[in-house]
Amino acid sequence: MKHWFLTAAGFLSLGLGVLGIFLPLLPTTPFVLLASACFMRSSPRFHRWLLNHAVFGPVIKNWQTRRAISPEVRRRGSFLMVITFTFSIWMAPSTILKIILFLFFIIALTIFRRLPVFDPVAHREENH
Repeated sequence: MKHWFLTAAGFLSLGLGVLGIFLPLLPTTPFVLLASACFMRSSPRFHRWLLNHAVFGPVIKNWQTRRAISPEVRRRGSFLMVITFTFSIWMAPSTILKIILFLFFIIALTIFRRLPVFDPVAHREENH
């Protein structure tokens, strides 16, 4: 029962993370990390698949080993947040909703930009 619950929670979290790529108020990274944690406890096969995924794997590995994101993830994430929030604010039907979305944008971007950054290229032996 626990196995099935964790597997279902992992897929739900992964789905929400993928949606978060396109929806500004839905964060991608926390849901992908939650999916990884669920799969780690329920399905080694899905956990391996997620760790080896071209997009999500490096982010998960970097977070698990260093509790940090790469500079590329920071740039890409910031850019996508600006684009999606700008579009959402532009499409919002009322001024109060535009203000609320703008405040959420400022909070989300501030939290995201404060995450620790680790650049593996800068820490290679030949650079020291």
